Amino acid sequence: MGEGFASDSGQSTSKWQERRASGRAARQRTPRGTQEAVGDVDRDPIELLRINSMGRVPALIPLRYGRMLASPFAFFRGSAIVQAHDLASTPSSGLTVQICGDCHLSNFGGFATPERALVFDLNDFDETAQGPWEWDVKRLVASMAVAGRHLGHGRAGSEALCFEAAQSYQQHMREYAEMGVLDLWYERITFDRMYDDVQNEDVKRRIKRGSERASRRTHEKLLPKLADRSGDAWRIRDAPPAIFHIRGASTLVDEDDEWMKLEGDSHTILTPLIRDYVSTLTSERAALLSQFALQDIAFKVVGVGSVGTRCFVLLLTDHLGKALFLQLKEASTSVVARYVGATKHTHDGHRIVHGQRLMQAASDPFLGWASGPVGRPLYVRQLRDMKISADLETFSGEAFRGYASLCGWALARAHAKASGCALEISGYLGSGDRMAEVLVRYASSYADQVEKDYDAFRLACRSGRLMARTDADMAADFAA
Repeated sequence: MGEGFASDSGQSTSKWQERRASGRAARQRTPRGTQEAVGDVDRDPIELLRINSMGRVPALIPLRYGRMLASPFAFFRGSAIVQAHDLASTPSSGLTVQICGDCHLSNFGGFATPERALVFDLNDFDETAQGPWEWDVKRLVASMAVAGRHLGHGRAGSEALCFEAAQSYQQHMREYAEMGVLDLWYERITFDRMYDDVQNEDVKRRIKRGSERASRRTHEKLLPKLADRSGDAWRIRDAPPAIFHIRGASTLVDEDDEWMKLEGDSHTILTPLIRDYVSTLTSERAALLSQFALQDIAFKVVGVGSVGTRCFVLLLTDHLGKALFLQLKEASTSVVARYVGATKHTHDGHRIVHGQRLMQAASDPFLGWASGPVGRPLYVRQLRDMKISADLETFSGEAFRGYASLCGWALARAHAKASGCALEISGYLGSGDRMAEVLVRYASSYADQVEKDYDAFRLACRSGRLMARTDADMAADFAA
């Protein structure tokens, strides 16, 4: 996408038809049937995981692997680098757009817009970069296949999930191809809209229950769960290995780590970082943030794939003692950029924020980026404010298929908004079931490969090639 205005001729009816035709023409270069290839799987997944673990806090890498051991789907979640490696050798339509880069089914969820409306959307952008749109769709359908099998829906049931997600992506992309630019920019998948559209009563109950849960997941409710009050001050409560003060008795950070060598207290160390971060906010949001005072900062272990990266939670309060929790998260090199090519952003925090603002229907008002005290790129967002995720373990087959359709819809909206290429992508996809069927075959074959890789990973952990520890194991070290 270039800068400035498009020319009048670029918006003509003939040009509109040419753009859709160019998407159809891409099928000649890359027939849709070739998209079922799983790519170059003649590689060592363990070595790729080691590469992806470089630069992380050493004591937390075993916890990352311990969380990945929980199931083939947990392994899949934590091994985005492996699929990116494999996808790099697969055919591409040639349409490069802003992609999520880690588009599995658990990286979708509900959260509040700045206007406090609850929407469903993508919610993780650590790997976002310019890349083939197919990569996101293939990671999504593969996640459906892997998770569906693990949760007992069988091969046929899992393939039905994949088809639902792929077909939903195709159908909604076709709708977005005919939508005006501003209409598309303002498009949101709200929970109210979802509730009205759904016919199944079980799904309706889940949407309503999700809305009620989200309304309770506020900073005010989170404060007594994460912190203790001492006089007028609040201090985050240590609960290792999940959360701890980096220079406290429960720390899991080595004494020779770069963060441990910094001089001064947390406020002194963070002042330049916060100033850097605030400069990336709009002026009115910077003014809003200026009314909060920093109370405490602690290291917080998050997710599966992110375990071991330097992530912190900042507790701030206003003049009434009302809390605001911000998450400060290390921005590592994108696995997409590693295999597709260099990103235009020299700062990985900026890369993540740019991708998130571009792809989401509405983004966190406190989303910004900064460089850490030792130069590591970081990004900042709110912690858990009205955020909810699907409880997949309790889904019936029908509810799961509805969720798969919802994920395909949300991904189509994100790609269409971010790229302006809905016409071309829709032209390539076509109107029949051909591409959805191809993606089902890809997902099924790749799920087979994930299960093989998971077995190799488990063997590496059992043999001592990799060290893996659970949260409970590490927590017991501090209880002893």
